[in-house]
Amino acid sequence: MICTTIQNLSFEEILEVLDRPDIGMAEIRLDRCPLDNEQIEELFSGSDVPLVATCRVGEGMTPSDAESKLITAIRSGASYVDVEIEAPAMMSKRVRREAHECGTTLIRSYHDFEGTDSLTALQAIEEKCRHLGGEIVKIVPTARNAQDAEKVLKLYSTSQSGTLIAFAMGEYGKDTRLECLKKGAPFTYAALSEEEAAAPGQWPYKEMNAAVWGDFSPIGYSADSEKNPPLLEMPCSKSFAQRAIVAAALAEGTSVLKGYSPCGDNESALSLAKELGAKVSLEGRTLTITGTGGKPFAGGTVHTGESGFLTRMMIPLLSKISTGDVLVTGEKTLLRRPLKGAVEMMDSFGVTLESQGDTPEMIPLMVKGALSPKKETEISGKNGSQLVSGLLAALPLCEEDTTVRLVEPKSIPYIYITIDVLKKFGIRIESEMEGGEEFMETQDWSLCEAITFHIKGKQKYHCAEIDLEADWSSAAPFLVAGAVFGRVEIAGLDSKSLQADLSILDILAQTGASLCQLDESGNIRAQRAPLTGFEVDASNCPDLFPVISVLAAFCQGRSEIGGVGRLAGKESDRAKAILDMLTSMGVRAFIKGDNLLVDGMSLAQRRLLGKLLKGGEYSSSHDHRMVMALKVASLGADSPIVIDDEGCVEKSFPSFHETFETAIGR
Repeated sequence: MICTTIQNLSFEEILEVLDRPDIGMAEIRLDRCPLDNEQIEELFSGSDVPLVATCRVGEGMTPSDAESKLITAIRSGASYVDVEIEAPAMMSKRVRREAHECGTTLIRSYHDFEGTDSLTALQAIEEKCRHLGGEIVKIVPTARNAQDAEKVLKLYSTSQSGTLIAFAMGEYGKDTRLECLKKGAPFTYAALSEEEAAAPGQWPYKEMNAAVWGDFSPIGYSADSEKNPPLLEMPCSKSFAQRAIVAAALAEGTSVLKGYSPCGDNESALSLAKELGAKVSLEGRTLTITGTGGKPFAGGTVHTGESGFLTRMMIPLLSKISTGDVLVTGEKTLLRRPLKGAVEMMDSFGVTLESQGDTPEMIPLMVKGALSPKKETEISGKNGSQLVSGLLAALPLCEEDTTVRLVEPKSIPYIYITIDVLKKFGIRIESEMEGGEEFMETQDWSLCEAITFHIKGKQKYHCAEIDLEADWSSAAPFLVAGAVFGRVEIAGLDSKSLQADLSILDILAQTGASLCQLDESGNIRAQRAPLTGFEVDASNCPDLFPVISVLAAFCQGRSEIGGVGRLAGKESDRAKAILDMLTSMGVRAFIKGDNLLVDGMSLAQRRLLGKLLKGGEYSSSHDHRMVMALKVASLGADSPIVIDDEGCVEKSFPSFHETFETAIGR
């Protein structure tokens, strides 16, 4: 990234600069711009461009005034705050505390306008900056000769990637301002113009921009700064839609589901609802479903398409509502995906599953016997949440009350989506989560050890009118594309959703991406910013794995993504598919235990070193999530990426390709 230094400008002039489509990041020199605290607050709270707040003590700027301006900027939303190591200790401590509390990245900086000390001395200064709280260290001496410039760049050999900005001032140091990006600096600095240079040797922005980006054009921008990127519409969440369709099919009366959008899995749910005896009609994006009202299903054959969730959810339900054996059939990748643990779990409820092929726990299979719950039982969730969701949907229809203790729970957010949807259709389930001390303090689902469900018997499904949420799984590739390659805006996302893939916001925030909610309707913008490596346990959001692995390839430093073991039962062996994709693209990645480790570089570093992702022919493994990840990766590739099966996105997002072309402006 290029951070444009802004100084000697009025409030109105600064706003004009930040509105320019070519300005991706800026440093506001609060000691050199005539801004009062009210203007500082408006400036830093109103800009989506990542801003660095800098205010040097001296030249008429007292420590008290500098502290006031910096803290105002921090509280108003500054992405970074820069404090020189010479700043007074108490001022530095208070600014550091505010930065930590507000999530602002602290830069501790050192400047030498006289010369360049020894490498050992510079390394000691770097260590001091880190000791003083610097999450990023900025070291900028003056190069008196070429050897000084080389000395400064040697600092990168011992520093963690993405945490050091080291270059030299002066004519001999001019090239280091570009070279630092090649070494892994999160960003470099440029002046608005040659006349506005903040230090000797600082490049004008246009010159630096041409050197870094060449003919690359960020997505979502236009020459007209007043023109916003297109507002992208996401399909409804199939996690909500499929659950609601099944519940409506079982309910008494007519249910109305608003905001429906068709995809392969949703259409499979509708076909199954009809097989159960429900009546379905669609007008625009509104589904009307008249349910069976508890009428028994005579048995026979049901088809669940390619949906693993629909298959697993229906097995317990069919064993409860059917008067005879039921053959469950499917298609495409579902026929190759084992239903791990299903036979054992259903056997504990008196239901027998018989595979009709040569491989056990595979579709097609026969469901035999009626669901017979015990008053209290314990089951394992180590194989996922989908069959658990089916049990939660079926057990309320039994005559007896049931208490189910789920140990080793996985994909917990999806379980609570099920409970939330069932509640809308009149089904009540109480739950208690268990965990250690850390879980009790944080309520982090990944630390949950068990969940106990208290389920009343003799309940009935009742009709409902609900709005189907927009899908965070579908939004994730676009949010990543905006954070790495430019800017995107997405309509109508619920930031309080129970959807597991809402976690994409937390992951992007951890990288340092620029995110904002544009209005109360849920429109969200993601745009480019300096990105650093992240750590996340994706066990509860496995659908994010492919696209966040691509995100990791463009984050400076190492990223670690946990939950590899949750990927084997998806449309492809996702762990293998992701690793093959990354290594074929030239990204260093490997699996260690249950974690995927990815060594990334910023987009700027990749361009300058000639290490863009390798284009060519790639396999999607017939996995819709892999197609989406590959399309995002194509934006940072050195040649076109050709995908063997792009059509499999029909499973979840039929209009994905058209929406993607809209997002990138083609």
